[in-house]
Amino acid sequence: MTELIALSSGVEAALADNQPVVALESTLITHGLPFPENLSCARDAQDQIRAQGATPATIAVIDGQIRIGLEETELERISQDDTTRKLSRHDLATACAKGLTGGTTVAATMICARKAGISVFATGGIGGVHRGWNRTLDVSADLQELAQTPVTVVCSGAKSLLDLSATIEMLETLGVPVVGFGTEELPAFFSAQSGISLHQFVDTVGEAADIIRTRRELGLSGGEVLAVPPPEALAVALCDLENWTQTALTESQESGITGKSVTPYLLNRIAELSKGATLTVNTALILNNASIAGRLAVTLS
Repeated sequence: MTELIALSSGVEAALADNQPVVALESTLITHGLPFPENLSCARDAQDQIRAQGATPATIAVIDGQIRIGLEETELERISQDDTTRKLSRHDLATACAKGLTGGTTVAATMICARKAGISVFATGGIGGVHRGWNRTLDVSADLQELAQTPVTVVCSGAKSLLDLSATIEMLETLGVPVVGFGTEELPAFFSAQSGISLHQFVDTVGEAADIIRTRRELGLSGGEVLAVPPPEALAVALCDLENWTQTALTESQESGITGKSVTPYLLNRIAELSKGATLTVNTALILNNASIAGRLAVTLS
């Protein structure tokens, strides 16, 4: 596209032919999963999208250039590079200007996908309102991005370590529809249950596509969240998840962990406390969401 943004040949050809393309974020590779599980999951997510007849476009910033559709060598590089940044809206331009390399969060991936003309995006879970937000004012930029950037995000709700009730209220205030896919309850990332009822839900990809098309026809701004429960056989019980989360939060506070380091620490600690159960379901839900996003992109096309 430009010197600032480069499309892989496969993504460029698909978009030129009006073929379905699904965006994938890269912070799950750089900060979300350990090596080599991160690389394996990234590859498998792309394969899930291809199996549905769509083209995957994993997005990251490589040496200051936004790459839309990473090559295998680029995937391998960011999966093992401990110096990669975690990039959101506020520092995306700085990373490009300074020639840095980083994984794109949900917000940054939505921005880049929109620039390329990609309208469907698959991920694990979105960011949201953090616990203790009334003290720290810690609210993810993902929520504001969803309110203004017309990209549909297929995910398993917001990450369970967040204040999910406050997150769903914020999304409603911002006018972002959260549509349950095969569920009337907000998924809690690792768990299918959160205790939070959803007011919008669908049972098929076709129904989801109808809502998205109608929103575009009405000229409603922003994107949508299609909330998909994690695979039932692997999902963890909500009570266990909450116990692990509370323990990890307490330990992080006692250790003085703050800022961007909090989420990776919590996810790693919860994985340890669950004896690997959350890592297993994390990978499974990412692949399931990628498959559904592929189907959605094909239907919309």
